[in-house]
Amino acid sequence: MKKTWWKEAVVYQIYPRSFKDSNGDGIGDLNGITEKLEYLKELGIDVIWLSPVYQSPNDDNGYDISDYQAIMRDFGTMEDYDKLLARAHELGIKIMMDLVVNHTSDAHAWFVESRKSVDNPYRDFYIWRPAKADGSAPNNWGSVFSGSAWEYDAQTDMYYLHLFSKRQPDLNWDNPEVRQRVFEMMNWWCEKGIDGFRMDVISLISKDMEFPDGVPGETGYAANTAANGPHVHEYLQEMNQKVLSHYDLITVGEASGVTVEEAMKYANADGTELNMVFQFEHVGEGRTTAENHYGKWDSEKMPLPEWKACLSKWQTGLAGKAWNSLYLSNHDQPRSVSRYGNDSKAYREISAKMLATCLHMMQGTPYVYQGEELGMTNAYFDNLEDYRDIESINAYRELTENCGVSHDEMMGYLKKIGRDNARTPMQWDDSANAGFTTGIPWIRVNPNFQEINAQRQVGDPESVFSYYKELIRLRHENAIIVYGDYELLEPEHKDLFIYRRSLEDANLTVICNFSDHEVTIPETVQKCISKDSTILIGNYKQHTTGKMKPYEAIVWQNK
Repeated sequence: MKKTWWKEAVVYQIYPRSFKDSNGDGIGDLNGITEKLEYLKELGIDVIWLSPVYQSPNDDNGYDISDYQAIMRDFGTMEDYDKLLARAHELGIKIMMDLVVNHTSDAHAWFVESRKSVDNPYRDFYIWRPAKADGSAPNNWGSVFSGSAWEYDAQTDMYYLHLFSKRQPDLNWDNPEVRQRVFEMMNWWCEKGIDGFRMDVISLISKDMEFPDGVPGETGYAANTAANGPHVHEYLQEMNQKVLSHYDLITVGEASGVTVEEAMKYANADGTELNMVFQFEHVGEGRTTAENHYGKWDSEKMPLPEWKACLSKWQTGLAGKAWNSLYLSNHDQPRSVSRYGNDSKAYREISAKMLATCLHMMQGTPYVYQGEELGMTNAYFDNLEDYRDIESINAYRELTENCGVSHDEMMGYLKKIGRDNARTPMQWDDSANAGFTTGIPWIRVNPNFQEINAQRQVGDPESVFSYYKELIRLRHENAIIVYGDYELLEPEHKDLFIYRRSLEDANLTVICNFSDHEVTIPETVQKCISKDSTILIGNYKQHTTGKMKPYEAIVWQNK
């Protein structure tokens, strides 16, 4: 297997609005990130994935971009950005920008022109269609953020497509000029010295221009048949030829709806498209369609055997053919310890360490979402007024007004799965507002910040932070963790996730207990652990032979 720096790297995602506020306006900013780079250096990460910092009206927290070559005023200036990039590079940390080019803001100059008239030079930069004979939308596609994916515009008596907010019109990638302008912008950032791109919903850029109806009664791009469109690989290969291949970059594409077979194309070993993709099967629902009535909102996490099978399918399916990205958390997911572990006082720290072990010992590039290294939890806000996320607010309205979901039921959904759980301010210390801001934070701080914060954990050898630091160090020092083959053991075990990694004559056995009770290690696995085996890492001070304590994780180095 070809060795590359980005396979050996660990990526840390920063959501700038919630990371660190340097000027007291309640909003995180670029100078705040620069202040905290030494913290990330201490953790040991290699790359920062910076969620969008471009100029934006903020309809979707920066994922609606009005100028790709300007910085959002809330976050600072381009000079501030240049200082951040330079200081990160001084510390040996790379910066990966968030590239959002499936759509722009409706305030982008291109769209302002596009909507003026049908013969405007920018008209074909976006996807416009006339109404059906009865005046209705061109087809039944639904927006990911509720409602129709089509917005009527009276100025030209036509509809434009928006797979997300109506303020996020989709670009027409079939137009060569659109592609050229996007590639010019990407080259501009690369010449600045950035180190890569995380590509937002990149699997959606090519649509079937016949616009067939999607699955009746369902919304989102999967139902819309908009994912993995007819020219997506052609366009990414063109991007690679005109931009990516000219620089030493890390590239990852967000690819909802992707299959293993498709991922082999996006992230092929030949390097003609991207380095890796984010797939979402393991963070999806485990219920059947009949039981799951409201998409992700009433979904339950998968039973462990199903979850293991899902992750293992990607581990083995891409082996030697493409590369995996490893994650449990990001700005679109609830907090991992609340979703997959146990965020009670008794088990929060130990289960956070277990989840980290399970993920970081797999083959692929691990992604740490800000605060995950502290074991930050869901916020569990009781009041709708505390939520800021457009997806959550729209879903509340749609499900309570149109689907008969009660207020209490919907608030339960938001507490469990809402995106704002991951967007509460980073918990730096136990001072007011968790040390995030001296002002009024743009979103409430999680009330548990006095117990869970960076100040308490950095320097504490037993902390979640120190455990992540050790996992990252081990990955940097052990080729088997990066490049070793993966084999799932005991696939049907309902409590234990057990797998083996092997490289040449070395092998590791990873055992993780996903339950709150003690579990006996199967004899077949115990036989794999010899008396000469040593513990590489574990989340309890003492291990009981043949047993796994609640949420215990242990990695055996077998000789």
